[in-house]
Amino acid sequence: MTNKGTMTALSQAEPLLAVEHLEKQFHHKSGTVYAVNNISFSVAKGETFGLVGESGCGKTTTGRTIVGLTEPSAGKVIFDGRDRGQISRKDRKAARRDMQMIFQDPFASLDPRMTIGKILEEPLLIHGLGNPTSRKAKAQEFLELVGLQAAYYNRYPHEFSGGQRQRIGIGRSLILEPRLVICDEPVSALDVSVQSQILNLLKQLQQAMNLTYIFIAHGLNVVKHISDRIGVMYLGKLVEILPAEELFGRVAHPYTQVLLSAVPVPDPTMKKERILLEGEIPSPLYPPPGCCFHTRCHHCQDICRKQEPPAILRGNNTVCCHFPLI
Repeated sequence: MTNKGTMTALSQAEPLLAVEHLEKQFHHKSGTVYAVNNISFSVAKGETFGLVGESGCGKTTTGRTIVGLTEPSAGKVIFDGRDRGQISRKDRKAARRDMQMIFQDPFASLDPRMTIGKILEEPLLIHGLGNPTSRKAKAQEFLELVGLQAAYYNRYPHEFSGGQRQRIGIGRSLILEPRLVICDEPVSALDVSVQSQILNLLKQLQQAMNLTYIFIAHGLNVVKHISDRIGVMYLGKLVEILPAEELFGRVAHPYTQVLLSAVPVPDPTMKKERILLEGEIPSPLYPPPGCCFHTRCHHCQDICRKQEPPAILRGNNTVCCHFPLI
């Protein structure tokens, strides 16, 4: 993670990625699911932007929409000054080299019928890069880059542990030398000891390859460890964006406060008050009017039920709340 001075420089730099009023809806017989509902944020070159929230809040859909695995219903994804929705189909394939994704499940994301060498070579083959000899050499190079032996080239995914498989997945995502990588909960399926190894690997590769990350997760400790800034999502909306160093200090949105209260403290003698939410998260089929969090918020007032709060600044935090905590 960058220090505070570097963080200030990053926030003032021209963004590599700008997401503007992004929406993604899914239509079926029951109605329309508002998976991503009018969110905006930017990510500077070299920055790690964390995206957190409970399951079903739209984090993964946001990542998949940004990288182009699903088309947005509305809004813009602007990468390096170019609107991705306005480029031609031919140019779109070339542009995909600059954005890659690391998937959550290292068991499901690797083809069990292919050797890991062929798995790593496949992106190069799809984009017509190199010849068989150079592709093999680069695959072996990236095996070593992610902490595996080049001699593993002819082995199959089932011969590796979960952590090793995720290293293979990371190598496949980086072999095209992208500029932006969407990390979709890349450590959630791994043991705790292996999680720290993968996080450290991602940080090392970021520095070595000048990468920019969007890091999606639901564990706040994990996100704080790797991120420069953090966006908090609830019911398809981005309710707060704050610097990582403020996460366990000054938070402005009641939902962020609730998430923090659920983080376990590694001290059995320390008492911590848990904030319990009443009711269930509303269905994205029928999002509530006004503030998306008002049905479960302890600070809710009449305006919250009627009027959607605008994004406002509170110190270094950007928050969507009528009555922010700071």
